[in-house]
Amino acid sequence: MAADSEFQSFLQEAFEPVGSVTIRRMFGGLGIFRHGLMFGLVADGRVCLKADGETEQDYINEGLEQWAYDGKGKPVKMGYWYVPERLLEDPDELKDWSLKAFEVAVRADMKKPPAKRKLKQ
Repeated sequence: MAADSEFQSFLQEAFEPVGSVTIRRMFGGLGIFRHGLMFGLVADGRVCLKADGETEQDYINEGLEQWAYDGKGKPVKMGYWYVPERLLEDPDELKDWSLKAFEVAVRADMKKPPAKRKLKQ
């Protein structure tokens, strides 16, 4: 699926059960945000969610790959993993995976100095 306005509308509806999600264009793809924190993205027409040491095993168990971009001829892996396509058709499961990804984003944000945090408590 391409990152066009129709797909963006589809994603907005799919992520609606997560609550307070905004989707915006960035870097030729889409960023998926909640309360100002990016917890997902769309790259190469595929949805990725943020993962860390606590959650990446879920993606590995599904046989999924980590998203990477081309950094001067070398792949640069980021903390985002492609999601199973079935999530886009299952609102409850997408919500569960998305909330876990949002928790990852919160943990990452809390590691920043207070003045640089996006999530204000």
